[in-house]
Amino acid sequence: MSAATPSPEPTARRVSARVGAISESATLAVDAKAKALKAAGRPVIGFGAGEPDFPTPDYIVDAAVEACRNPKYHRYTPAGGLPELKAAIAAKTLRDSGYEVDASQVLVTNGGKQALYEAFAALLDPGDEVIVPAPYWTTYPESIRLAGGVPVEVVADESTGYRVSIEQLEAARTERTKVVLFVSPSNPTGAVYSPADTEAIGRWALEHGLWVLTDEIYEHLVYGDATFTSIPAVLPELREKCIVVNGVAKTYAMTGWRVGWVIGPKDVVKAATNLQSHATSNVANVSQAAALAAVSGDLEAVAAMREAFDRRRKTIVRMLNEIDGVICPEPEGAFYAYPSVKGVLGKEIRGKRSQSSLELAALILEEAEVAVVPGEAFGTPGYLRLSYALGDEDLVEGVSRIQKLLAEAKD
Repeated sequence: MSAATPSPEPTARRVSARVGAISESATLAVDAKAKALKAAGRPVIGFGAGEPDFPTPDYIVDAAVEACRNPKYHRYTPAGGLPELKAAIAAKTLRDSGYEVDASQVLVTNGGKQALYEAFAALLDPGDEVIVPAPYWTTYPESIRLAGGVPVEVVADESTGYRVSIEQLEAARTERTKVVLFVSPSNPTGAVYSPADTEAIGRWALEHGLWVLTDEIYEHLVYGDATFTSIPAVLPELREKCIVVNGVAKTYAMTGWRVGWVIGPKDVVKAATNLQSHATSNVANVSQAAALAAVSGDLEAVAAMREAFDRRRKTIVRMLNEIDGVICPEPEGAFYAYPSVKGVLGKEIRGKRSQSSLELAALILEEAEVAVVPGEAFGTPGYLRLSYALGDEDLVEGVSRIQKLLAEAKD
């Protein structure tokens, strides 16, 4: 290297430690790899992406088209969201969960991920701890860390249907604990807490002066005898220390429109709105107009999707449980199956021995041309997550390929 050529700076000096520590979204990475392989001509079937395979309903798209032609949506609007959308979200929240809030308690965000980050950023000081039940969605701990907090994992397994107990939560609580994360229905497991358990966890949090951040994005996707319960609705005393995160992505097949929201006490929502005013300003107005049509309309579209998901749920669970060494509890909500593959690990399959679910997922992609997400992404090695939000034929074909591959496993 010549004297005139400067030596490269160490990575630590080029990227901040805070941002450099963030890992890539594993679910999006798997989806991107599957799409790249399909583009290259390989017949890959992807179970990675957490999004409905249905188009956004026409009446919502029509509202967006109309908004595109309306000059009032061509300009800046309030950073916290269109007033009419905030009012509609408040009305929808009362309709769907029995939780009465004012429009001033709503912040419209660029999807659920921004809602999560801004909520954590508004609540956490450096070193504050957040109890995070695992398996967890990949974004939760990253949002907490980016906001300066410390995620404290509480692990549940298939023996409890992936539901944590109050005893586990209490064992994780310290003097630094400020928030407990509550997610029902759950991504990645599909676990749904009963109304009694939901209330009990809320009372435990209230007793210890903790905040509850609850992610209700899958509120309308529950099956069988399971019911969705909104924790601040069943425990009104908790409302001043509860943040609700939600959005249109899953209910209305609108993942790409990027509209979510935060509901909480006015001071916290105001602080999060101030943050958003500097980060992004308003959410795209066309998307907000589409979201307004969505939350103001009926739930007919989601009812049809739920019927299809329920059918696929039963199929995927049955087929996965037919594989030796695989245990898959029946999910009660969302659109994911989360089987344990511990009984397969270490066995020889086509000359290779996968010692982790990460290695097994790579083997399944290479040998069966099926993309799944390894449990390492969700804080629990030894599992795989498969989204059943894909066509029935692809679902059966994809799981059949996995069945055939893992049938070759030998000691």
